[in-house]
Amino acid sequence: MHQKTKDIQSRYEGFLQTLCLWKKAAVHDLYQFEIKNAYTKINIEIDEKLRLGKYIERFVSYQLAQEKNISILCENIQIQQEKRTLGELDCIILRDDKPIHLEIIYKFYLYDETVGNTEIEHFIGPNRKDALTEKLTKLRERQFTLLYTRTCNDYLKTLQLSSENITQQVYFKGQLFVPYSKKTIQLKILNTNCISGFYINRKELNHFLACKFYIPSKKDWLVIPHQNIDWLKFYQFKEKAETYLNRSFSPLCWMKLSNGEILKFFLVWWD
Repeated sequence: MHQKTKDIQSRYEGFLQTLCLWKKAAVHDLYQFEIKNAYTKINIEIDEKLRLGKYIERFVSYQLAQEKNISILCENIQIQQEKRTLGELDCIILRDDKPIHLEIIYKFYLYDETVGNTEIEHFIGPNRKDALTEKLTKLRERQFTLLYTRTCNDYLKTLQLSSENITQQVYFKGQLFVPYSKKTIQLKILNTNCISGFYINRKELNHFLACKFYIPSKKDWLVIPHQNIDWLKFYQFKEKAETYLNRSFSPLCWMKLSNGEILKFFLVWWD
């Protein structure tokens, strides 16, 4: 098996094992799309130049195509009005002959109690951007309302569909990370099982002098940590990590403890 094929397979397996951030319509009446992971092998070519979000959309497209009761009507449809792009529909599918507008999201969020006042508001992106609450607002107020615009309905007519008959769902998977000092957080709204690791800053890194480390590429943030990589010793890792932190980028990293256990964490540039 070629290395690129192996990379795609390991990323796909990691994608499949990532859970949805909530169940049913627990968050803002955004109903989660449910699908069982019946097929774990993948056999497609994916452009490595795609950003992570588009890369994952290819995974979802493949996953949907394996289901006998699902057919994909359209994907990545730009809705334009007089040369101005109003937005994009990720995909419209038929499931048991019922049309669904499906938005696909895969995110990494860190829990910071100093941000906002609610559980949802506490989750922010690793670089203190792209907060969960902002994404949810965009889904409700822009991506879901797009379906009901006149321009979009004109497009739907070409598929012999009407927005009145289409349900809207999200396929919102995510990995959550909590402060190293609070690794036992119990969530009330979001899926606690989405907690994938912890995060630390430069100072806290010194607690792990005896560990070994690895910094995967961003697409390999999906991969389930394993032993078969070139591990870095503490000071090698620290020097390499500084190149990320100095440009205000928080890398996702793997850590191997002395007992062989492998953990996943973000090393953040902010204190």
